[in-house]
Parts: sequence; structure tokens; C-alpha cells
Amino acid sequence: MRLYAQTRARRIRQVVADLTALVLMAVGVWFALAVHDGIMLLAEPGRKLEDASGSLASGLGDAGDAASRVPLIGDVLKKPLRSAADAGNGLSDAGQSMQDAVGRVADLTAFALITLSVAFVLALWLPPRVRWIRSSARIRGLLDAPGGADLLALRALTGPVKDLAAVPVPEGGLADAWRRGDEQTVRDLSRVALRRAGLNA
Repeated sequence: MRLYAQTRARRIRQVVADLTALVLMAVGVWFALAVHDGIMLLAEPGRKLEDASGSLASGLGDAGDAASRVPLIGDVLKKPLRSAADAGNGLSDAGQSMQDAVGRVADLTAFALITLSVAFVLALWLPPRVRWIRSSARIRGLLDAPGGADLLALRALTGPVKDLAAVPVPEGGLADAWRRGDEQTVRDLSRVALRRAGLNA
């Protein structure tokens, strides 16, 4: 199985197409990651809320512990401070939940963008490459099969006329020489069909 053409012009086109596909997929991945980072900026308020609420809850908790040591009224002072600390912890949890939600959205968006961009490039690039690989294998197999050169010569005769310009025209014309089974004409025409497919004889 041959992945690239043997003729220089077609091989260059195939390499350029492959490199272009790789670059486009890399750009798609880079764009998806940039979008991910952009979405994650929305988690900043959640981080600030978590930090501020956590600090507030910690401070109120410490104040409650200190107040509990005040004689007689310590338990009375501790209770509201502890309630406020619990509320601060609730706000801190809300900030963490906001960050988690933004992170999930960012991850799903990046995954979707990467999947779509790579699938789009593969849909445009892969079928022609696979078709050429299969076609070149069939043509090469045809050349090695009995009567395959005759079929390749017929393929050349029915293709673009400009491809036949380099073929020496025998007396009576190419078609007549092919019908008569002229070996040189068949070889020349089969080489034309191979070159058209990007292969060497």
C-alpha cells in the first residue's frame, strides 16, 4: 500500500494537503483551549466569593470560640457568631459550586469545539486520501495482472487528450495501434495512465 504518489507534482500536493490538515486541526485545538480559558475567567467571582466567605467564616468561628470563654454570657455571644460563621461557610460552598459549574461548561465547550473542528477537517481531507490510496493500489494491481496493461492503455485513451501529447503516434493513430495490440503503444499509453494516477511504471 502506497501512501504518497511517486510523481513529484502530485506527491507535493499530497504532502501540502496533509500538512494543511494537521495545521488546521492544531489551530482548532488551540482555539478550543483559548475558549476554555476565556470561559474559566467567569469562575473568578466564584473564587473571590469562596475566599472571602471562607475568611469571614473562619474569623467568625474564631470570634465565637473566644466569646465562649467570656464568663456568664459566653454561650449567648457564641451562638450568633457561630450562626454567622455557618452562613459564611454556605457562601463559600456556593462560590465553589459556581466554579465547578463554570469548569464543567468550559470543559464541555472545549471538547465539543475540538471534536467538531477535527471531524470537519477529517471529513474534507481523509476521503480523498483514502480514495487515492485505494485507487493507486488497484491500478498497480491491474498493471501486474494479465491484460492489465491493455486496460490501462484504454484508460489513457479515454482520459484527457492533453495527457496523450507526449505519446508517439504510430501510423493509423493511437486507438488503431491499441486495437492491434501494438506492444510499444500499449506500454506508452499504460505509462500515461500510471502518471495520471501519480505512479511510475
